[in-house]
Amino acid sequence: MDPACDAMANLVHFDGTTYLNFAEMPRCSHRNQNKPWRRNKAQDGCFCTDFLNVVRFAASILMSPPLRSHTVALTPEQAQTLRDILHEESVYKFSERPYTLYFAQKPGLTIAVYEKGPKAVIQGKDVQEFIEFTLEPRVLGEAHLGYEEMRHPDRFAPHFGIDESGKGDFFGPLVIAGVYADHAIARHLLDAGIRDSKSIGSDSQIRKFADVIRDTPGLVSEIVTVLPEKYNPLYEKIGNLNRLLAWGHARTIENLCERQPNCPTALSDQFANPRVLEKALMEKGRTISLRQQTKAESDYAVAAASILAREKFVDWLAATKKRWGVNLPKGASPAVRDAARTLVKIHGPDVLRRVAKLHFKTTREVLA
Repeated sequence: MDPACDAMANLVHFDGTTYLNFAEMPRCSHRNQNKPWRRNKAQDGCFCTDFLNVVRFAASILMSPPLRSHTVALTPEQAQTLRDILHEESVYKFSERPYTLYFAQKPGLTIAVYEKGPKAVIQGKDVQEFIEFTLEPRVLGEAHLGYEEMRHPDRFAPHFGIDESGKGDFFGPLVIAGVYADHAIARHLLDAGIRDSKSIGSDSQIRKFADVIRDTPGLVSEIVTVLPEKYNPLYEKIGNLNRLLAWGHARTIENLCERQPNCPTALSDQFANPRVLEKALMEKGRTISLRQQTKAESDYAVAAASILAREKFVDWLAATKKRWGVNLPKGASPAVRDAARTLVKIHGPDVLRRVAKLHFKTTREVLA
């Protein structure tokens, strides 16, 4: 081992113990009792209070690229605490963004707290400083950054991550993507800032992240795209979205098993009945252990899969806009209905079977 790295390994033990939680660190007379992560000014230089920051500073220089993006799950109470802190500091400008509880920014830093979760996505050149001196001590109350492998070892074990895009969109295909990740791949994805596609605000950023994912050494991916021409007859035959989704997940897992046959586990987001997916798994997929969990997109392989699926979906929308001459919005909003009516007016009602999911109530509203 490199001497510098060996020194780092020794640093993370204080009095023979590794500490992840600020409250668990041994107290001394130098500790501020109300804010134990801050040293009292009169006792400048106290080792026990500066311990974690020394470790992180050395680690950031010796072992890690500069951190430019970070995603963290919050409780509703923590989300409110963070909002209050940002308001108090008065240097942040707040604005409205889709799917967020709030969005705040200042030079060098943006903070988006999303409704789903909730979770915070922090970006910019000052991310690491914000995490170490504001987010962890004042909101989370414990250290997360740099301890991902200790806190979530399952995210670094060999496994497939599965996610989909287009499920809730009237226009476009259903896209299911799968990614194989092991320890090295997961670490690369984490360091690159890969996160759930729903927390990425622009299609151009989705494409940039997708390129990073495809360029990751050792990463294996598969994508199953169910175009509307196939989706609609399949739905008419199966009659249930969860069963159709399970079919797509199972096909993706089977394809991944062909390329990475020794992978022991597949992880996907929880949907209605896990047995639906288990039953849908085909011969090669049945040999794999299936895990489903809520908020599975916090897993790096699942997050990467969500980005690849989203890229395929938005690329289809862009290509179809050129083909039919009408912009196809995402979701199922009034703008979607207006676009569908325009398509029908120009190309006739049969066009919907080629560009949309007909079981949505939007179809009845457009054709009424």
